[in-house]
Amino acid sequence: MDIFDRVSANRGPLGSQSHYAHGYFAFPKLEGQINPRMLFRGKEVLTWSLNNYLGLANHPEVRQADIDGATDYGMAYPMGARIMSGNSTNHERLENELADFVQKPGALLLNFGYQGVVSIIDALVSRHDAIVYDAESHACIIDGVRLHQGKRFVFNHNDMASLEKQLERAKRLTDETGGGILVITEGMFGMSGNLGKLPEIVELKKKFDFRIFVDDAHGFGTLGATGAGTAEHLGCIEGVDLIFYTFAKSMASIGAFVAGEESVIEYLRYNMRSQIFAKSLPMPLVIGALKRLELIRNHPEYREKLWTVVRALQGGLREKGFNIGTTESPVTPVLLNGELSDATALTFDLRENHGIFCSIVVYPVVPKGVIMLRLIPTAMHTLDDVQETIAAFETVAAKLDKGLYSKTPVASQTA
Repeated sequence: MDIFDRVSANRGPLGSQSHYAHGYFAFPKLEGQINPRMLFRGKEVLTWSLNNYLGLANHPEVRQADIDGATDYGMAYPMGARIMSGNSTNHERLENELADFVQKPGALLLNFGYQGVVSIIDALVSRHDAIVYDAESHACIIDGVRLHQGKRFVFNHNDMASLEKQLERAKRLTDETGGGILVITEGMFGMSGNLGKLPEIVELKKKFDFRIFVDDAHGFGTLGATGAGTAEHLGCIEGVDLIFYTFAKSMASIGAFVAGEESVIEYLRYNMRSQIFAKSLPMPLVIGALKRLELIRNHPEYREKLWTVVRALQGGLREKGFNIGTTESPVTPVLLNGELSDATALTFDLRENHGIFCSIVVYPVVPKGVIMLRLIPTAMHTLDDVQETIAAFETVAAKLDKGLYSKTPVASQTA
């Protein structure tokens, strides 16, 4: 069959709904300055879908640093990959400051987060090695694992008995191949809000010989005494061998970095194909990242404000009887019972009649019959925003319980 004919006929589980979802439930356009209240299809909405955890996206010093970086250097500088002609003193300064902030000996800047994780995994393991990873790992980890030419074993989410069982299988294999074992998990899981059981995994290193790689995209800036992330929060930074962080969440920018032992960072610097064969991170993004890191270091009150909003939102939802799972982080999933038609109608009601914009998650990301509304609190939200949102959720939950949404034809209204 012709490849284009096949993909045109079978557009995938999400693409099959695009005839009514596109522009509303998928690829929506939020317009205006990045703030809790923005415009959606011409109407102001209170949005809970932006990972602007610390409110830095529109911070005046950040905006000015971005302007200055673009004015002084333009988006083209430095030209070329860092290994050839794209290195600079500012790139190296940022790496040194990031390593110091997350309490690791070395750090390597990455152009993008998703691409970075895939490439780190690809560079680290050989066909003789085994990977053991959490079942709820982010797609970037899954795609990195797919590139692995050796064996891979998956353990049930945050289940240490399952992890130990898979480690036993991996060890039997690597005893034969002479390879090593890489355990991969997340610091803060972006859908459930759970924290990875990093101390328990570190403890298993006493029984099994392996290394740990942690994706802490959501933990950077939000967790820990200084904001260094989940490992700092859980008191196990030294035991976690390699940690990835992105600029796309708390830093409100583009780029990422990986931190660990200097020898490992140096190896990655010379062996990560996504960095060796790609243009260097543009200088305005580097200058902007230096300013963002300065603000995160010097203003713990941003993180404190975030957690004030988080506690109010999560406590208020629980008090009203909502199921928000077992989140231990700012990520706030609200779990409801219903089908896809209920989910779309409920979301339409929230946006059009209550002015509340949040992300909707349905099967296959969550089980059939489950609707997840995912809220991301930020330091820019207010306690009034929290109360307004909880009141709206009470109203739509009551309608859902009465079966009113299953009778609502949403598709024609969103076109």
